[in-house]
Amino acid sequence: MGAACLVGSTGLVGSQVLNLLLSENAISSIHAFARGKLSADAKLEVVSNADSSDWPNHFPPTCSVFISALGTNARKAGGFANQRKIDYELNLALAKAAKAQGVRIYVLISTAGANVDSIIPYAKMRGELDEAIKAVDFEHTIILRPGLLVGTRSDSRPGEYAGRRMATFLGWISGDRLKDPWAQDAHVVAKAALSAALEALEGKNTEKMRLLSQSDIIRLGRTEWRGSGLDS
Repeated sequence: MGAACLVGSTGLVGSQVLNLLLSENAISSIHAFARGKLSADAKLEVVSNADSSDWPNHFPPTCSVFISALGTNARKAGGFANQRKIDYELNLALAKAAKAQGVRIYVLISTAGANVDSIIPYAKMRGELDEAIKAVDFEHTIILRPGLLVGTRSDSRPGEYAGRRMATFLGWISGDRLKDPWAQDAHVVAKAALSAALEALEGKNTEKMRLLSQSDIIRLGRTEWRGSGLDS
C-alpha cells in the first residue's frame, strides 16, 4: 500500500481520480491540494489554501505517488499569462516539491496536442511542461496525452461543448469506435492514470518514462481496467 498526493481534484478528470483513489485498496491515504473544502473521508487529508502558489511549500513527505490533473483555461484564468502560471509554473513547482519530498511516481494529465514546437500557445506550453517534468527525474514519470475530454463541466466554451456533444453521440451510435481515436471519457482517463500509477507502485511496470497515447488510455482505462473503484 502507498499514499497518494493529488492536485486538480475538483476538475473534470481530477474529481474522477479522487473518487478512484478513495475506493482503491492499494492506496492507504490521500493528500489533495484544493482552494476550498472537499467532502470528508477517513482516507483524505486536504491541503486547503486559497493561495495556490503556496501549495508547494506544504507538500507532505509521505506520498509515493503524485497525480496532477491541474489545468485551467485562459478565459477562466483571466488571460494566457495567468493560465501559464497555473498550467506550467504551479505544476512544475509542485513536481519539484514532490521530488524533494521523496515521491517516486509522478503522473501528469497532459494533452494530445502537447508539442514544444507547436505554433499554438497552449499546445506549446503543455509540451514545455511535459519536457520540464521529465527533467525533474522521478523514478517513474507517467504522462497521459488524452484527446478531447468528455464529461459534464460547467465552464466549457461553445466549441468545446459542441465537440463533447458530438463525441458523446458518435460514441453512442458506434460503441465508442468513432469516438475513441480523438476523444476520451474523463472517467476512462482517470482509470488509465491510476492503472499506470499502480503498475509502477507494484513493480509491474518498471519504465522510467512512460508516455500514454489515446489508444493506451483506452486500453488501460477501459479494456484492461481492474481497479476497485468506479465501474462505469
